[in-house]
Amino acid sequence: MSSTRSKLIEAEKIAQQLFTAMEERGLIAPGKSEHELSEDVFKLADELFGIKKYWHKRIVRSGANTLAPYDENPPNLILQADDILFLDFGPIIEEWEADYGRTYVLGNDPLKLKLKTDIELAWHECRNWYMEQTSLTGAEFHSYIVGVAERYGWSYGGQLAGHLIGHFPHEKLEPKNYNLYVHPENPNNMFQPDANGNKREWILEIHFVDRDKQIGGFFEQLLM
Repeated sequence: MSSTRSKLIEAEKIAQQLFTAMEERGLIAPGKSEHELSEDVFKLADELFGIKKYWHKRIVRSGANTLAPYDENPPNLILQADDILFLDFGPIIEEWEADYGRTYVLGNDPLKLKLKTDIELAWHECRNWYMEQTSLTGAEFHSYIVGVAERYGWSYGGQLAGHLIGHFPHEKLEPKNYNLYVHPENPNNMFQPDANGNKREWILEIHFVDRDKQIGGFFEQLLM
């Protein structure tokens, strides 16, 4: 295993521990706003791991906001007793980036629970398919993921289905250039090395939605 991959795995383990601690402390609770929950998790990350920096905006989205893709900034909602929500955090741990997303269901709504289960199953299905490939463009992988969403009975929530990850700051592109994303406008082979000849590492994110029911779910972690 490369040193880059091992560092990214260690960073993700810390992110996973942060989410577990959030659950154990009961931070996700009805009556709390999305912004309040985000701040609570931010403070917990600092308390437990000394994490103060994030490489992308911290996302907590509940209810109808779970339909919104990353680029949008929907209004701050209050968590409800029978709600669905997801968190997407990108903490920087010793200058290595993590990107971790999970869905939570408050209550026992069967459709929301099915969505939570489906996105995790679909993430692993897409990961396993990717691992069988030797050449694959970002556009081809995105098309496959959209097909998986439809097979599970959902719509895909946005254009983005993954992106590069690495040492902070990882390779950057100008706006509207999607060559380092799992995106329908990326014609490049995801298995190509970077400009220095190093293997690129990727994040896979799954965002399924039901626009009629106004619910969405999200699952994100290292593609390995």
